[in-house]
Amino acid sequence: MPHHPHCHGPATPDASGSPDPAEGTAQRLRDLPDSLLPRLPQLLEAMVTVGADLDLTGAMRRVADTAAALTSARYAAVGLLDEDGVALCDLIAHGVSPEDERRIGRLPERSRIIGALLHGTDAVRIADVTRDPRACGALPPGHPPIRSFLGVPIRAHGERFGTLYLADKRDGAEFDAEDLHLVRVLATEAGIAMSNARLYAAARQRRRWIDGAASVTTALLAGPTPRTAPEDALAVVAERGRELAEAVTGAVLLPHSEGGMEVAALATLLPDPARDEAYRGVIPPESPVVHQLRAGLAVHADDFAADPRSVSPLARHYGPAMLLPLRSETGTHPAGGWGKVLGALALCRAPGERRFTSSERTLAAQFAGQAALALVLAGAQRDRERLAVYEDRDRIARDLHDLVIQRLFATGMLLEGTQRRTVVPEVREGLGQAVDELDATIQEIRTAIIALQQGPAGTPAGLRTRILQETGAAAPRLGVRPSVRFVGPVDARVGKASGDALIEELRTALTDAGERSRTSAPHRIDVVVDATAVLGDGRAGVRLTVAEDGVEAVDWEGPLQGGGRTGS
Repeated sequence: MPHHPHCHGPATPDASGSPDPAEGTAQRLRDLPDSLLPRLPQLLEAMVTVGADLDLTGAMRRVADTAAALTSARYAAVGLLDEDGVALCDLIAHGVSPEDERRIGRLPERSRIIGALLHGTDAVRIADVTRDPRACGALPPGHPPIRSFLGVPIRAHGERFGTLYLADKRDGAEFDAEDLHLVRVLATEAGIAMSNARLYAAARQRRRWIDGAASVTTALLAGPTPRTAPEDALAVVAERGRELAEAVTGAVLLPHSEGGMEVAALATLLPDPARDEAYRGVIPPESPVVHQLRAGLAVHADDFAADPRSVSPLARHYGPAMLLPLRSETGTHPAGGWGKVLGALALCRAPGERRFTSSERTLAAQFAGQAALALVLAGAQRDRERLAVYEDRDRIARDLHDLVIQRLFATGMLLEGTQRRTVVPEVREGLGQAVDELDATIQEIRTAIIALQQGPAGTPAGLRTRILQETGAAAPRLGVRPSVRFVGPVDARVGKASGDALIEELRTALTDAGERSRTSAPHRIDVVVDATAVLGDGRAGVRLTVAEDGVEAVDWEGPLQGGGRTGS
């Protein structure tokens, strides 16, 4: 914020080197002329009233009300500068009707008097604004007519907080030197009150952001039912960031395959048409915003729609905006990214809303850093959970192979030995059927073992795994899960070209079965892949058979190491 020296009377510096506002107030009280002594009790009561509220808006309202009562002004207002001392961020008025407030607007910065006093160091006192050339075009459009005017800067601790405006003295007279003296004393006290209120508000704001970052970490990493999907984690970050920044939109942007950035998670208060557009939003790779974020630098704009760096059509919906890089010190993330930059957190306010202050930018950057760390940790946690599942599957698969299959195999051998020793034809036939059923059961258990041993999505998959993935994906539309049986070492013997051809044939067969299931759903679909088949020309081959309720629908075969195919 800009620093201004006190203009009236010496004051003892405080610890920071700035004049002590309390000492300045005491000095002004000692300097009161004798003619103001009868009004001293009223002034002291007003000073106590002004300092009684730690809420910034409440403190501003008390200042306006008290100043109007102290000077018999019909209208009063307190204009608050933002934390950077750059622009008017709030205005609290006394004596103005709600209808007049709507006509004037919330922040009438185009007013010449208000604009001049925002950054000026001296008080402004005008006897008749209708005759004074300084007041030509001074009032904002829609303001009630006034005659007298008094404006005094509000300062404390060497900082400018805003301005106290008074207008239209009730007795028709002008504001005199005594009014100016009283208002200056009150403005000094108001500066102390507003400074304390702003410090309190800043502490509460920091607490909100700290609590928000902690809640994001908790939501991603803890709880009996943690949100494990990456898109859910991103949605938590977007929604919490939007709430903390008091923004209309919060979004997480991730690198796009074509070089730009795309919206991966969105939390917005925009109406439906704009919301739908935002969900499909992509920032093109040529945008300077993308280059800046890719370098790990934040993007700040007071009016995103008019910012020359923004080339996305989405920018027209927004005013003040922050785009903050989500950085990872490890440089790794399940969703990918540009080295250590995983993506970006965009926080945007509506056009005309107040700009983001420097403290808000700092707090938001810290939140983005904490959120990025939480996303990385959540991704690592999901990886650990998946690894635990795969390890458990491997254990089950080993148990099935080492215990169940071996027992079934031993039982089958026992039945075969009994079959050879019996002389009763009916018994021999029954034992043969039992052995065949055991063989089929062993094949189905082996298929289940292969399914359990499938790795995570994105890892290289063998032909067996691809076949199981195809049949599993087709199950919902078929109404029944196909039974799959493998004969021979499918993964070891069948080459890539033949495997691709077999998968294409299987996909077509399952699609056709799905079309037929609309009129007559099958009760059973059997898929057999035989890597020990012999082709008609004597070469080793692979055969695919698909049967619906025992009726063969597809019989395809091809060489083990080629893409050729025959079938029906």
